[in-house]
Amino acid sequence: MKTSINAWLCLLLLCLPLHLSARQKVLIIESYHSEYEWDQSYIKGIKSVLLDDFELSYFQMNTKRLPKDSYPQRADKAWQYFQKVQPDLVILGDDNALNYLGRRFSKTSTPVIYLGINNNPRHYHVHRSKNISGVLERPLIKRAIPTVTQLLAQDTKSILLMFDNSLTAHTILEEIFSSNTQIKISGIKVDIRLIGEWEVWKTRLLTASESSYDAVFLGLFHTLKDKNGRHVPAEQVLQWSAQNSPVPPFAFWDFAVGEDKAIGGLVLFGYEQGKLAAEMAREVLTTGIQPYRLGTKTAEKGRYLFSSSQLQKYGITLPEKLSAKVMLVE
Repeated sequence: MKTSINAWLCLLLLCLPLHLSARQKVLIIESYHSEYEWDQSYIKGIKSVLLDDFELSYFQMNTKRLPKDSYPQRADKAWQYFQKVQPDLVILGDDNALNYLGRRFSKTSTPVIYLGINNNPRHYHVHRSKNISGVLERPLIKRAIPTVTQLLAQDTKSILLMFDNSLTAHTILEEIFSSNTQIKISGIKVDIRLIGEWEVWKTRLLTASESSYDAVFLGLFHTLKDKNGRHVPAEQVLQWSAQNSPVPPFAFWDFAVGEDKAIGGLVLFGYEQGKLAAEMAREVLTTGIQPYRLGTKTAEKGRYLFSSSQLQKYGITLPEKLSAKVMLVE
């Protein structure tokens, strides 16, 4: 009798779908690196959905800290790791991963979900790939800037937006500002500057007040190089900028808000990008649906996040109609 029961159990296990009888493997290829707070945030979102039921592995392309001419080599190493792991699904984090690996994956049958994509996927030649889809990142810049007028005592007439010289920054300039470096939003003059050198960044910031800017937004600052061509750690850039800015500094992403960081603003959270991408991945893995049938998605519309210590430093009181919607950090 016992032998008969064991035989039936073995037969039952053989008949179970693969996703129920074994942990499927998900490879997450990060454009950047594990110390980058954006990556930490979206990885946490991915884990909240997939960690208990799937085997996760990671590869970091490290393109925030390495020179651009090394990106193809990093993509080759990511591809080699993919071939070694042979995952059931791949998640590509941010534009560089999709840019350098999207075409290769489009020639495979492996399902791919991307996240944090600022550019149009068409530019990466994956828009017709049935095995690829994912989550677009759309910074809330044009909605975030008018918020400043509610916070500053004086009339806000001019704002400086500072970005590094990365692919993401160029994409934002092209996609959101149509490559214009000066525009008007809600009557406010907005100057956008893409900067590659640390010394130029410091000079731009230190002269913001005398250049008649009422506030500055610290956008992306992760690929700056010093005068010797060495990468300047993003944490150093952010802390120095927050301490030395002659005008109130705001931000577009959650990782830039906090004590010794920017004051805050209407920001995007990497966690939401990761969570939504992971939900798409789970649906693909558990149902067998082709990624293209899920369509491209856009994560949450953003939240108001402010640093209580920075609000105090600049003597800013949140308006009552805004304070009910706000998340506060130290």
